[in-house]
This record gives sequence, C-alpha cells and structure tokens, in this order.
Amino acid sequence: MKAFKILKLMDHGRGFFEKRHVNYPALRAILQTKLLMDQRRVPTIMSGSGRKKHGQRERNHFLSSLWFYALIGLVLVPFMIMGGNYTFQMSLAYAIIMFIIMTSMVSDFSSVLMDIRDRNILASKPVDTRTINMAKTLHILIYMTLLTGATTGIPLVVGLLRHGVIFFLIALIEVLLSDILIIFLTALLYFCILRYFDGEKLKDVINYVQIGLIIAIMIGYQFVVRSFDLVSLNVTFHLKWWDVFIPPIWFSAPFELVLHDRVNGYLILFSFMTLLVPLLALAFYMKLMPTFERNLQKLVNRGGKQKSQRRFSLESHKVLCRSKIEQAVFQFSCLMMKKEREFKLKVYPSLGFSIVLPFIFIFNALHDGSLADLSTSKWYLSFYFSLVIIPSVVVMLKYSGNYKGAWIYKALPIEEHGDIYKGAIKAFVYKLFVPLFLILAVVFIVLFGFRIVPDLIITFLNALLYVYICFLMTGKVIPFSRPFENIQQSDGIKIFFLIFIILGFVGLHWLCTIFSFVLYGYLLVLLAVNVIVWRKGFLLAARSFKG
Repeated sequence: MKAFKILKLMDHGRGFFEKRHVNYPALRAILQTKLLMDQRRVPTIMSGSGRKKHGQRERNHFLSSLWFYALIGLVLVPFMIMGGNYTFQMSLAYAIIMFIIMTSMVSDFSSVLMDIRDRNILASKPVDTRTINMAKTLHILIYMTLLTGATTGIPLVVGLLRHGVIFFLIALIEVLLSDILIIFLTALLYFCILRYFDGEKLKDVINYVQIGLIIAIMIGYQFVVRSFDLVSLNVTFHLKWWDVFIPPIWFSAPFELVLHDRVNGYLILFSFMTLLVPLLALAFYMKLMPTFERNLQKLVNRGGKQKSQRRFSLESHKVLCRSKIEQAVFQFSCLMMKKEREFKLKVYPSLGFSIVLPFIFIFNALHDGSLADLSTSKWYLSFYFSLVIIPSVVVMLKYSGNYKGAWIYKALPIEEHGDIYKGAIKAFVYKLFVPLFLILAVVFIVLFGFRIVPDLIITFLNALLYVYICFLMTGKVIPFSRPFENIQQSDGIKIFFLIFIILGFVGLHWLCTIFSFVLYGYLLVLLAVNVIVWRKGFLLAARSFKG
C-alpha cells in the first residue's frame, strides 16, 4: 500500500496518540486506507476532468486541484496590501476565506464528514470507537490544512511582507480558528438536516452547494477585477452592536487591538469571541459526534413516503413530440435531468451562469450612462449570451451515471434514431431552456419595454436553430449512453468554438434592427427554417451518423 508522507510525519507523534488510549497501528491503517481511496475522488472544481488514460500514472486529484484554490486565493491579496484599516479589510478577507473553505467543505468533503463505512465496517471489528473517531478527525484535519494552506498561503506571505511578523502570526492563528468554526458549522448544518429530514434531502442540499460553488467561481473574476480598486480607497468602517452576529468581523478585531493599540468594548468582545467561540464549537462538536454518527444512518434510507410522479402538464410530451419513441425519450430525458445529481452538477452551473452573464454586460453598460439611456439602447441583444448554456447541455446529454442501461436502445425495434435525439433535445429545451428564457424575457421587458418583444421572438428562434447546430457538431452519441468519466477535452474545445457562433447571431440581429421591415422579414425566415429543421433535420442527421 502507498506510503504517504503525512503518515510518516505522524509516526513521530505516536506517543501522543497512545497516551490517549488510541490504537495507533489501527489508526494508521485506517487513515492510510482513507487517503488511498480519496485519490480516486475528483473535486468539484475539477469535475470536468476526464478519466485516467491507459498507461497514465494514477494521481491524487485533490492535490492536483490545490493550484486552483491557490489561484482563487489571489483575490485576498488586495486586502493584504491595503493600508491600516484592519477592521474593514480583514473583515472582507475572512468573509471570503470562510466562504471559499465552507463551500468547498460542503461540496468536496461531504464524503469525509458523512462517511458511514466506519460505523458499518469497522464497528464490527476489534477497533474501539476512540480510534475510529480519531481517524475521522485526522482525515478531516489533513484535507482542511491542505485546502486552507493552498487558499491562504500566498496572501499570508504578502501580508507578512507588507505588515510584518505580528500581522502574519495573528492571521495564521485566526485562519486555523476559522477552520474549526467552519467544521462545526458544516457539521451542524448536516446534523439539523438529518435530524428532521432523510438522507435524500441532505444529498440535494450538498448538490446545490456544489452547483453554487461552481457558479461562484465562474462569476468571481468580476469581483477579482473590481477588488483591486479597493487598494487606493480610504474607507471608514464603524462597528455596531449587530456585528456580534457576523463572524468575519470578529476575526478583524485582534488586528486593531494589537497592531493599532485601539481599545474599546467592541474590539475586546470580538477578540474574545475569536478565540472562545471556535474552541467551544470544537468541544460541542466532539460531544455531538455520537448523535451525529447515529443520524448518519439516515443516509442509507430513502425516506418513508415517495412522492408520486406528476403527469406532465397538458400532456406536453404528446403536444411536443410526434412519434411514440420520441415521446418516450422526451419523458425519460426530463426525468434524468430532474433526478440525476451528477448530471445536474455538470449542467446547472451553466444554467446559473447563463442567467448572470447578460446582466454583467448590462451592468458594465450602466457605468457609461443612466437607466433611461439603457432602456432606449440595443443592449437587449446581450440576451444572446444566455445561449451559452446550449452547447454545454447538448454535449452533456450523452453522459450519465447510469450509462449501462443504454443497452435498451439496441434491444428495442427502433427504426429512426433521429426520434431518440430529437426527444432528448426537446426535453432539454422544454425542461431547462424555456424556463430560463421566460425568466430573462420578463426582466428584459421591464428594462427595455415591450418594443423588444419581436427581438425576443427572434432570439428564441435563433436559439432553436443554434440547438440544432450544436447537435450536428456534438450529437453523434445516443443520449445518456456514456459514463461521465469519459468526458473528453475535445468536448470543451467544441463548446468553446460553438460559443463564437452566438456572436454571429448577435451581429446579424443587430444589422436587421436598422430597418423594421427587415427585422420582421428575418423573423419569418427564421420561423420557416426552424420548421424544416425540426421536422426533417434530426432524422437526416441521424441517418448520416449511422452511415
């Protein structure tokens, strides 16, 4: 079995564990097994990585992802090189640190905190509970240390060079204390959910946190760019009584107290809470652990009542699909998009990004003019950037965690494979894109007025045509028939180039807005093209794929 350096380092403290009546050989073997199994777990931010190629050396995906956390941590650098307004800058810095670490904790370390294999496998062996709990605690601490070190390492060094050794030591100690508080808050979140709900609800919460983490990373560059403007600002920050409920502000107080010799009631209280609350949280977590472990058994239960599946409203599959095969694939695809967690983890971040991206362009436009100027402009064409979801989802439709069931496609007497592709594509348009489009359309009508309704119709028709173009370039595989581990780098390259087609749609639409009669003529042409494409295009394309 692989020898980990961290275990060799831990061997020097063997006496410490044995004095606490921990079976050290068993502890080491358990921890070694956990670390070895963790090598196969792909972190959320590397969820698009393909599987290991033949002949390629096995690598630890988590360790490989640390450079990405270090890159994210660069957003903290401006707060480290600002002036001496520690209450302001360090409150923001620790808010960012706690956000990054806690979301990563929920998304990537859920398997560590909620590992029930210890209870199911080791509890039946001659291994005492003290040793099992110590192995779990060390497992969490190892990865929390690596993650926190990668995220805060460069900013702490910058702080050392900018403000000195005392600043560095205070920041380092508080990072460790914030980690303890994060572990407690994460465990408390799980405990509350498991106390009142079943394991399925907790899995849903984890999935949505994973999605939120990826969305935050996607749009985070906007805040990174703007954060550098804070360096030259002279900000005045006044403490209030309600700041006692905001942990990042606690962690800023010792900097003012020690480095600026500012002494007042709020700073003393917050500095005291910085030390006391994490230590009390750690003690409470240790006391809560047995109850938490018992509630973890709910993870293997699916809950008592199962919700009955609703019939599709207005028999949508019959309205939108013509053949029986197409209707069946449509219903199946809708259920897969709703229930398969890994598919949602891959796709839903793009959905969130598609909602945010048009408004990023609008907000940038507002810097140069007023809202009244915006309402009379052509910035409504930024709506097209919501179409970035289309190539991502069309590519992901061929992957599934239950890909082995794809044998059914060959077992059934299906004459036209085009019905399979069209049913899955229509399910995506109906289930994901249409709701997105309607939400954005309402907001854009509020911003730009009803004058843009014809433009929104043209945008939707262009989107339907764009779906077909993406299918032609990426859709040669039966839907949900390949494992997620087979995601290729070439898929990302295809998506990248397909996004440039959106710019072509924007340019053509902009040219048509010069004359209203041209705009309406363009609308009629798009309508005719879509009718032809969606009636015959998929069948012809499927035949060419087979050929």
